[in-house]
Amino acid sequence: MSSPITEHYNTAAALKKILEDGSDVSDLSEDEVPESQVHDPSDASPSSSEDDSDNEPLATFRGVKTEFWKKTDTFLPSVATFSELHNDADEARADWKPLDYVQQYLNADTFQLLSNCTNVNSVALSGRSLNTTPSEIQRFFGASILMSSLGYPHIKMFWQNSLRIPIIAKTISRDRFFRIRNSLKVVVDVDISDSMKKADRLWKVRPLLEIIRQGCLLQRRPQDVCIDEQMIPFTGACSLRQYVPNKPNPVGLKNFVLASPEGLVLDFVIYQGETTFKPTPPHLKLGLGGAVIVHLCESVSPGTNVYCDRYFTSINLIDFMLGKQIYVTGTLMRNRIPAAIAKVVDDKVLMKQGRGSCDVLVRQDKKVAFVKWFDNKPINMASSVHAKIPEDICRRWSKKEKKYVEVKRPSIVRAYNAKMGGVDLCDRMISFYRMKARTKKWTVRTILHFVDLALVNSWLLYKEDKMKQKTPAKDILQFLAFRIEVAQFYLAVVDDEIFDDSSAGDSDDGQPPAKRRVTSIPAKAQRTSCARHMPEMDDIKNAMRCRNSGCSGKTKVKCQSCKVYLCLRAERNCFEQFHKD
Repeated sequence: MSSPITEHYNTAAALKKILEDGSDVSDLSEDEVPESQVHDPSDASPSSSEDDSDNEPLATFRGVKTEFWKKTDTFLPSVATFSELHNDADEARADWKPLDYVQQYLNADTFQLLSNCTNVNSVALSGRSLNTTPSEIQRFFGASILMSSLGYPHIKMFWQNSLRIPIIAKTISRDRFFRIRNSLKVVVDVDISDSMKKADRLWKVRPLLEIIRQGCLLQRRPQDVCIDEQMIPFTGACSLRQYVPNKPNPVGLKNFVLASPEGLVLDFVIYQGETTFKPTPPHLKLGLGGAVIVHLCESVSPGTNVYCDRYFTSINLIDFMLGKQIYVTGTLMRNRIPAAIAKVVDDKVLMKQGRGSCDVLVRQDKKVAFVKWFDNKPINMASSVHAKIPEDICRRWSKKEKKYVEVKRPSIVRAYNAKMGGVDLCDRMISFYRMKARTKKWTVRTILHFVDLALVNSWLLYKEDKMKQKTPAKDILQFLAFRIEVAQFYLAVVDDEIFDDSSAGDSDDGQPPAKRRVTSIPAKAQRTSCARHMPEMDDIKNAMRCRNSGCSGKTKVKCQSCKVYLCLRAERNCFEQFHKD
């Protein structure tokens, strides 16, 4: 048992050692929390709270800095300059058509892969090949895209006599469509070793995921990006299935997405358990949310601002990303920042001050700011680049007054609201015309989801390019029209053999009916593809009106494929013009 004199000399020696090391002991003021009562924010992380132990050796905590927060409205962080890499693709896309944008994600090699793997697996399972071709796979996806755009409640209705859609029913039969969909594969199962299957639980769809991801990685990285969860809806049996409440589709595969504020997906990773992300240093205690941010930010440049929600944000994550010159802003859970919560104004005080009131704390090293803002309820936010100033005024609905009221809004809230909704925008676009697949196979559901994602990305990029080119709004295809045009092109793709469309022509005797109906103009993709449009002279009594735009002449020349009458004369070759324009 030590005596009081011994304890006195030990304390004096410790104080002398602190002064010799140059430690600053003047930072503790009367209104600050003593060092012994301040907790490291990392200790409050839910993912690591169960692993904490009071018996850890002192060496474990060596070098840990105690955080002190001071109330101030001034926050001037040192931010690295964002240097955007020059992308030559913007100039190359000047004359692109809608299909060219989609081919960044789904090219000819993708359909060849789907065809080969589907045939090989059908032989392994049933002993017979499905004998599908890349062209037929394109027609299958064309039919799927068009079905989702038209919105019949049941897929079989597209082949019913009273409701059939000719462009679908004549291109692919109902039984063939379902057989291809149920057999769709992107890998040959027997070629995957047991070790590869164990290492990657997504091996059944991995090739397609990498193809789509490479298309996403080609896109330009803006200075502001957001990261959030995206659900791939699936309620069948699957070991990868997750449940995320408060989502439009809470059950399915969880996909973490990096996106621009406009909704353009830049990178993604599907969660498959502990092996999804590279392990981070244990002492950082970043948790799963932090590991997601670190993984997806590998493709962004220094100086990028990342916005995320409370699932991902922690002070340890903000500090770690500061070392990479990437600046994180997001909402924050109270238990992840106890030192700041102890000093910030209480919820009841902010409530009395009214909507728009806020309190700001800046860490002692002036690298991180904590803002508590009261709107309908208190909101905690942390950032390494935003704080309170400059404030602005926003309009908010008041239930009590039954009208919009003006509320002061800090800079961090304005930036978060403007930049955080990219992933939600992409989800909403996909949900408008999601390809239906009532199937027990999670692989089919995943394949169709990422085809939908590729279409959304293609349209957003198409729209951005058209706006840069100052194209009139009426000439820019809306998302529905964009999907239909891509679907029509896929449906018009034919195999190498000669196209036979004799069944869609006139009667067998070659005589025209007494009253001829006006033939509808075929889709542009159909009339401009391949070389199957041959003219023929129709033996009719009265010449028909030429269907080329701007021509009022009459002719007996008809296209064998399009079944429309077109002028074919030396002075006016409407036949050639119709099939080129």
